Amino acid sequence: MSDPFGSASDSVVAPARHAFAITPSNNDLASFTKAIYVGTGGTIVLRPIGSDADVTFTNVQDGSILDLRCKAIRATGTTASGIVGLA
Repeated sequence: MSDPFGSASDSVVAPARHAFAITPSNNDLASFTKAIYVGTGGTIVLRPIGSDADVTFTNVQDGSILDLRCKAIRATGTTASGIVGLA
């Protein structure tokens, strides 16, 4: 299979090369995200990589993509589901 972009360098603004399911937890993620996809909306409590405090996003809509580099999606307070990390 040919990848015409295989030699392009990765950056924060480049499209994600990896996607992984996120189960909200009160621990940090195994790897940081470039963005997150939210399958079923609700509230998301997360920790951005440049922050020392969690942030709460309310009323996140189904199918949303949040362009946010984060290191944790907290179980406590998160009601959204079907969350996928894009990296």
